[in-house]
Amino acid sequence: MTERERPPGKIDPTVPTVARMYDYFLGGKDNFPADREAAEKILELSSQGGANVREVARANRGFLVRAVEAVARAGVRQFLDIGTGLPTQDNVHQVAHRIIPDAKVVYSDNDPIVLVHARALLADNPDTVIIDGDAHDPKGLLAAAAHHLDFSRPVAILAVALFHFFGDDDEVAGIVRALREPLVPGSHLIVSHAYVEKGQSTLDRRIGTEDVYRRTTSGALHWRDHDMVRTFFDGLELLEPGLVPVQNWRNDDPFIAPGLEKGGILGGVGRVPQSWSR
Repeated sequence: MTERERPPGKIDPTVPTVARMYDYFLGGKDNFPADREAAEKILELSSQGGANVREVARANRGFLVRAVEAVARAGVRQFLDIGTGLPTQDNVHQVAHRIIPDAKVVYSDNDPIVLVHARALLADNPDTVIIDGDAHDPKGLLAAAAHHLDFSRPVAILAVALFHFFGDDDEVAGIVRALREPLVPGSHLIVSHAYVEKGQSTLDRRIGTEDVYRRTTSGALHWRDHDMVRTFFDGLELLEPGLVPVQNWRNDDPFIAPGLEKGGILGGVGRVPQSWSR
């Protein structure tokens, strides 16, 4: 996105957004100078600790693809992707439709640029829609999604690289409870979340990284440890190999890119059991 392009309404191109920064990490062009500046600062800070945020972003995307494939092969025909971000290669509907051609997919985001791009991409796809939804209001988001999805049948809910942009642990726990509440047996919850291995990040780097994200529209970046992220799946059947670094989740590729050894993103997929008790 060049400086000459006029952004859609309600967009301040001088304030970075995590969606456009993630687009930049993945090599996309739907971003502004402010997004690129913030993203480069994150790349610099992470490289100081031997990490590679570009590879982390790619690994997270690979996890999303493999998780959607696994859930679709299990027979789930409905997907709700929350905080979807800007369209890229192998979006949820594209992955799901390779396995289930008539799968229904609802994307949810509240970034105006995401909404514009996704609506253009999905204009001719009757089984896939995007809604203007805010994860801070999960009940409202679910109500909007229910116009397109049948929650009396299994649904896969994706919260991929989402919750680490919420600083309040209690709020995140409440959001997860609300998202799980309408799910019937056979439904799935797909989650990935940023983490850092103990001792692998200095206080200065963490403060610097948090400061960059504090200046974005999300206003936060909050790492959580394995035990905390694991609670999102309490009561669910956690699919093998469990909650692991995303590059290790059912990945048959023997090559693991450098820069993923010192933290990154945890990923897991939980299935709602037949004995489900809300």
